[in-house]
Amino acid sequence: MATRILLVTSSILGEHGQSNALANHLRERAAGRDELAITHRDLAVDSLPHLGLEELSSWQVAADERSAEQQVLAQRSDDLIDELQAHDVLVLAVPMYNFGIPSQLKAWFDRVMRAGTTFRYTEQGPVGLVKGKRAVILAARGGQYAGTENDTQTPHLKAMLGMIGITDVSTIYAEGLAMGDGLRNAALKEARQAIDSLVERL
Repeated sequence: MATRILLVTSSILGEHGQSNALANHLRERAAGRDELAITHRDLAVDSLPHLGLEELSSWQVAADERSAEQQVLAQRSDDLIDELQAHDVLVLAVPMYNFGIPSQLKAWFDRVMRAGTTFRYTEQGPVGLVKGKRAVILAARGGQYAGTENDTQTPHLKAMLGMIGITDVSTIYAEGLAMGDGLRNAALKEARQAIDSLVERL
């Protein structure tokens, strides 16, 4: 059976986004392999609204007791969680915006991180309910932040993934992309090579 990959992109720059370029490189490398199947969700094209109280409240109502409006609101989260659960590997192609993740990606996490569905609270702390999956972060950044206190993005992503049970997380960085052509080209080359190795191992 094919390894199912859910590729989530969130760059607002479209074809000019470097995180999208990394995602496209992965798609191209995986295209000729029958044992890999990729589903692509572009959160910049099919954007989600910010999570509001009415949508959040719809999750607290039993499915057979929801109003028509609540059913529509809850279905948005249900569909995203079902999609995540149906795949083996989650790949997040993530640009850095103001030291954080795009709001489009945050809106996705706000709907897949759902108490009682993808994690639950216990006396020993939260327990993730999304089992048997791994995640890969393709991180594209204008500056160089990995391993520094300014890289608040990587811990944030790992914390959210860990909360729902995905603790096998690796990161491929392409950094310094706005720091001159030499550094940019070298970083992208190294990232593409790392993606090639990743695809071979999947």
